[in-house]
Amino acid sequence: MNVGAVKQRFGVIGTSPSLDRAITIAAQVAPTDLSVLILGESGTGKEVMPKIVHQFSKRKHGKYIAVNCGAIPEGTIDSELFGHVKGAFTGAVDSRKGYFEEADGGTIFLDEVAELPVTTQVRLLRVLESGEFMKVGSSSTQKTDVRVVAATNVDFDEAFHKGKFREDLYYRLNQVPIQMPPLRDRSNDIHLLFRKFTTDFSELHRMPPLSLSPDAIELLEHYPWPGNIRQLKHITEQMSVLETDRRLNSDVLLGYLPETHRSRLPVKVNKGNDGFEESDAGRNEREMLYKVLFEMKGDLNDLKSLVLGMINNGGSLSGADEAIVKRVFEEPIETQSTSSDNSKDSSSNLPLILRAQTVSPSSTPIVHEAEEVEQSLSLIDSERELIKRALEKHSNRRKDAAEELGISERTLYRKIKEYDLK
Repeated sequence: MNVGAVKQRFGVIGTSPSLDRAITIAAQVAPTDLSVLILGESGTGKEVMPKIVHQFSKRKHGKYIAVNCGAIPEGTIDSELFGHVKGAFTGAVDSRKGYFEEADGGTIFLDEVAELPVTTQVRLLRVLESGEFMKVGSSSTQKTDVRVVAATNVDFDEAFHKGKFREDLYYRLNQVPIQMPPLRDRSNDIHLLFRKFTTDFSELHRMPPLSLSPDAIELLEHYPWPGNIRQLKHITEQMSVLETDRRLNSDVLLGYLPETHRSRLPVKVNKGNDGFEESDAGRNEREMLYKVLFEMKGDLNDLKSLVLGMINNGGSLSGADEAIVKRVFEEPIETQSTSSDNSKDSSSNLPLILRAQTVSPSSTPIVHEAEEVEQSLSLIDSERELIKRALEKHSNRRKDAAEELGISERTLYRKIKEYDLK
């Protein structure tokens, strides 16, 4: 089976592997008479799959009837699906065929099947198991040969728990499940769909199609689209009618997107004099980080001076030096005698980096040449190392690492991409 040919035939737009998988399953199950249950969020295009199942089945020359179960009032749903006889209820002046009788030999698509009343679910279960049903107000049984394809966006576990849907009916409908992916998981398809919708609209109303700037395309692909394809189509049509400038940037597009679902949108950035792009919030966070790095650099310089001073003083600490150590390491250092008898004890209380440089005093102090460790003065390198250490400390949990660094999770994600940290 050629998936591309199926897409072209039924007007399916997209190259997502999950979409291709759904189409493949629909075509493979079509020659059988198994019931199919299509699952997915509202607006994902579930109505296309039953048509594929019908057209690739042996029933393709029979009737195809689509029924929106959520749009039919509870009091008349049984009559709509199974028909009624004359006098069955007030207003039933004639007998009427139901959808299951009309679709005999064909396919019936029950959209929003989870909206069916429980009493109707019992009737539907009997049709699926035996092909038998009774019209409303009738006592005689009729037979029908119908392929049932159902669809819903309901969480069945919750429906079972609340007693709104029968488990036995669910298992009977769900002989072959087809999962339709949400639009947010098909980011590469979003711009393709936008172009399709604006082209169709422009041809219908004879106006130039819309186009998007690169930043608008990025915004379009990062928006989560809670209404999926239906929402994208409606927003595209709105912009096609209201916008006189046919090329849209991100600012214009943002005005059409509801504010309640903007958490995944990229941050708009401004380019500074150095060519580096960042948001205002990111600039403030960078300045704070630089301040911390400068303070650390100052502490390291103080430690260097302290080590050199100890070498020149024969290994002892002056009062000022003790204050430096206390400030840098945030722990008190006990004042030790500088006599030769306890100089060893004094050095043992120092941090490792200082003890390594301590020289035992003698009548003629021996001056050792201090080895200065070369440090990178690049702020970008230092920032990269801090981010790397924070990620390692928190086992790559970005939220925790961002809190440790004092920056937002979005800024941390941008830094990871900028510095190519895996």
